[in-house]
This record gives sequence, structure tokens and C-alpha cells, in this order.
Amino acid sequence: MPHKAPAKKTGEPTREFCAIHTAQQLIGGKWTLIVVWHLRSGRLRFGEIERAIGDVSQKALTDALKHLDGAGLITRTVFAEVPPRVEYALTPLGRTLLPIVEAIETWIERHQADLTSGAARPVVA
Repeated sequence: MPHKAPAKKTGEPTREFCAIHTAQQLIGGKWTLIVVWHLRSGRLRFGEIERAIGDVSQKALTDALKHLDGAGLITRTVFAEVPPRVEYALTPLGRTLLPIVEAIETWIERHQADLTSGAARPVVA
């Protein structure tokens, strides 16, 4: 069932919700931010990304790369060689995500103890 936006009195979703919903669709995939983070320092081949991540299946990585390419966040360059060589790199638009990824990384590092101890979890009565 699709997620519905909280509605204003007019029945229209709020602008803020639309932006967050779009962001979640764009970068909310399990491997999306990890792929962006690994591509931050330059071009990588599929196998290099796969080895850097470690526990991703080929299908999941392929799907993530196709999603990022379709969104215009990465480029996929195919070289006419045998065997074919394919490289992935962040586009200028994709590079604009790096400060966001770094901010998330900083936030996690700052709050890691709270997140793992359960201190950040709300108490439900």
C-alpha cells in the first residue's frame, strides 16, 4: 500500500512532506548512500564497488547502480573492449549529495553510543 502524505485542509500534501518523500525514494534504498560514499573519490568498476561494500549481492548492486544512473546521480561509461569494461562515477548532481552523506556519517559517529545502547529509543507506555 503506498504511503500517503499528511494532507492540509485542502487535501493537498505539504511541500515539506513531498520533499522528504522524494528524498526517501531517491536515496532511501539499502545500498544507495553506500554506493555514493564509495564513489566519492572517483571512478570505480562494478567489481571494485562490490568488493568495497562486501556483503551486497550482484543483483542488489546492479539495481542500485541502475537506480542511481536513472536518477542522474551517477554515470555509467562502457568502454569498447573485450571483455567490456564499465566504470561508474558520480555526476556533478551526485557530488552534491556528498555533504549530506558526510553529515549523516558525522551524526552517526556522534550518536553511535546512544543508538546502540537504546538510549535514543522512546519508551512506550
